[in-house]
Amino acid sequence: MANNGGENGNFSFAQTGRQGLPKIQTCKETTEVCHDDTATPVKAKTMDELHSLQKKRSSQPSTPHTATGQQVSAFNAISEEDRQKQQLQSISASLASLTRETGPKVVRGDPAGKADGRKAVHVEHHLYDSSLFGLSDSALKFTHILYNLSPAELYEQAIKYEKGSFITESGALATLSGAKTGRSPRDKRVVKDEETENELWWGKGSPNIEMDEHTFLVNRERAVDYLNSLDKVFVNDQFLNWDPEHRIKVRIVSARAYHSLFMHNMCIRPTPEELEDFGTPDFTIYNAGQFPCNRYTHYMTSSTSIDLNLARREMVILGTQYAGEMKKGLFSVMHYLMPKRGILSLHSGCNMGKDGDVALFFGLSGTGKTTLSTDHNRYLIGDDEHCWSNNGVSNIEGGCYAKCIDLSKDKEPDIWNAIKFGTVLENVVFDEHTREVDYSEKSVTENTRAAYPIEYIPNAKIPCVGPHPKNVILLACDAFGVLPPVSKLSLAQTMYHFISGYTALVAGTEDGIKEPQATFSACFGAAFIMMHPTRYAAMLANKMQKHGATGWLVNTGWSAGRYGTGNRIKLTHTRKIIDAIHSGTLLNANYTKTEVFGLEIPTKIEGVPAEILDPINTWSDKKAYKDSLLKLGGLFKKNFEVFVNHKIGKDNKLTEEILAAGPNF
Repeated sequence: MANNGGENGNFSFAQTGRQGLPKIQTCKETTEVCHDDTATPVKAKTMDELHSLQKKRSSQPSTPHTATGQQVSAFNAISEEDRQKQQLQSISASLASLTRETGPKVVRGDPAGKADGRKAVHVEHHLYDSSLFGLSDSALKFTHILYNLSPAELYEQAIKYEKGSFITESGALATLSGAKTGRSPRDKRVVKDEETENELWWGKGSPNIEMDEHTFLVNRERAVDYLNSLDKVFVNDQFLNWDPEHRIKVRIVSARAYHSLFMHNMCIRPTPEELEDFGTPDFTIYNAGQFPCNRYTHYMTSSTSIDLNLARREMVILGTQYAGEMKKGLFSVMHYLMPKRGILSLHSGCNMGKDGDVALFFGLSGTGKTTLSTDHNRYLIGDDEHCWSNNGVSNIEGGCYAKCIDLSKDKEPDIWNAIKFGTVLENVVFDEHTREVDYSEKSVTENTRAAYPIEYIPNAKIPCVGPHPKNVILLACDAFGVLPPVSKLSLAQTMYHFISGYTALVAGTEDGIKEPQATFSACFGAAFIMMHPTRYAAMLANKMQKHGATGWLVNTGWSAGRYGTGNRIKLTHTRKIIDAIHSGTLLNANYTKTEVFGLEIPTKIEGVPAEILDPINTWSDKKAYKDSLLKLGGLFKKNFEVFVNHKIGKDNKLTEEILAAGPNF
């Protein structure tokens, strides 16, 4: 038998063991415990204690921005325990049923782990006589609050508990929004009361579908009961509007980590100091989208309902998990709250030159708004939602919500590079092994999206504010081929085309329609505005006049013929036009006027062929051009009929000027 020695004792080969192999026997020469002296033993006595040592306490994730006039927090004078108790009391109040005396018992932390203190907090209410209602099961349980979690924490929650959540090759979180992969405009309702009856836009052409207060409260109760029945809910306390003087505090209560991360990206993330002093929110969203509304409830037409109550400052979501409902619901709220403060809310992109010149970009889907407002030579203030106040322009959001269909690194490098850890990818398809996303795949939906913080864009301006705009650019993709590549607009013409919100879509071949279809969306965002379009138009006219802004109509569509016979205007030519607008050189150009629309068009722009500037020059069949021009003019007039009887401004003079600025036959 062979003997061998070593540092840790002796060993020897004994007689044969299994399958004829020699057995190894070991023996220790000392009874002392052996360990590696180069590493200090851990202090934990259990695995739970060891896991707790992995994590150190830290502040909440926030949007990077410079503090402006920060006031001393009222919470600084109280203990951390009392501050958290006040925070939980506020959340309990948000989740309270209107027919019970107390709010739910809430406690911070994941129910699967150790909560931050086991004492439950609830808040008392005295809206109804408590003797009329019995104690419910939900009043006896804890509701765990996952409060302002970081992206990493939300990733863990989504992957562990939400089917269809995966980490993609780039590090983004891929999620599914369920049966609904887009907004449900026919299921969006607004409470009509004494105030909103006179203030909001109702009737033909309006996006506002009415409901009464009682029906809203029924749906609110249904959503709150559902959320309180869960072991845990996600709560986000965040801001809207980068202008600190006019920002809005919002609270989002949701059941999915996907929704919480989406809103973490899309709203402005508060600093730890701002969060401590957050207090009562100005507006609250109850997202119970996994739970349907009751179809037998008055006003309900499906299992989906998105309900706004402007008096209560609340929004309820039932029957849809599409996260875009929260983003656009809050945009509708801003379209109501901001004009009441004399601030114009805008569905537009916005960028700023290095000399401080700001441009607004309006345009419907397919007009190139995102592409043209993203310019590496200019700072991006925002891509979608803005306010124009006496202080200048400000982005409403803290993130971007970009379309992903057919996305490529060559065409949209900024969006491509922004899809990384922290980004939410909605309804995309990816390789089951490599997790590489196929952006051309439409098997789930064509409306694939990416939601990411705005600081993921390299040239984003932080904070997202700027001075008063110099240029207001209205984009149209004209498939009729009769609008010039660029026109300088008078103030009245700017109002006319702003209210019209025109572009043209080409129908798909599946329905056999080859004619281009004109699409009009008032203020380039009719689905989200709350008041009559002329109210926003009058505010835009006032601000443009006051601050000397110039209006432009830019056609990114067809030239030398309509869709099918003509050619799409080259992006390089459109970029040259936009550059000339930014530089100011286009203001000093010579202009001629077109027939019917009466648009002023420049005779020369550097880098753009002069012959395409007047569309009639590019058509070989002049009669066909005239027919197409008259047809489009007629469509404009027909669309504008709904706005004819509305007074704009203090007198009717501006209304008459705007009507005169339309097509003239």
